[in-house]
Amino acid sequence: MLVKIHDENPDPRRVDQVVEYLRNGGVAVIPTDTVYSFVCDLNSHRGFEKICKIKGVKPDKAQFSLLCADLSHLSDFTQPISSTTFKTLKRTLPGPFTHILEASNQVPRLFKSKKKTIGIRVPDRETVRAIVRALGGPLVATSVKDDDEIIEHHTDPELIYEKFRDVVDIVVDGGIGSLDPTTVVDLTSDTPEVIREGKGDVTLL
Repeated sequence: MLVKIHDENPDPRRVDQVVEYLRNGGVAVIPTDTVYSFVCDLNSHRGFEKICKIKGVKPDKAQFSLLCADLSHLSDFTQPISSTTFKTLKRTLPGPFTHILEASNQVPRLFKSKKKTIGIRVPDRETVRAIVRALGGPLVATSVKDDDEIIEHHTDPELIYEKFRDVVDIVVDGGIGSLDPTTVVDLTSDTPEVIREGKGDVTLL
């Protein structure tokens, strides 16, 4: 299913439609403030395994991030952080950053791995935050990528739908997406370390 959701004022009925699929172990493709991403409910092992299959990775090797509506879930999935780190998070989120933090004991159980760290995202995209709020918890996310050289497959929701319609449950059309990835920052110490420079402004760190 392809459903259009306007970011300025997401239609609650369409948001609920996406959430219903996610709650039932489905996989969605949604726009973020950077690239389109595959997402599932964090508590859905079936959804998680489906994304792993789509991406061709083993569940215990998956390097997926969590999409949050705000920082309220931080203590559930990360070790306690310093005030310096929290200020960095507040300064850069919502925004196109993936922050790597030390994972709580909850994360390995959910991801079926020995993950010691977790990537946290709060996208500057109201559609994402509306879906997370309606779901009641974070989404597992990984960017939509394929080996095709035609970059529209990464950015055009209609082409994404044509390519993945048989393996995902719903694609959210939020307009043409970006090819710029997030800026990935390691915050496991008080000194931020940029792992990958992307759309996020590193001068904010």
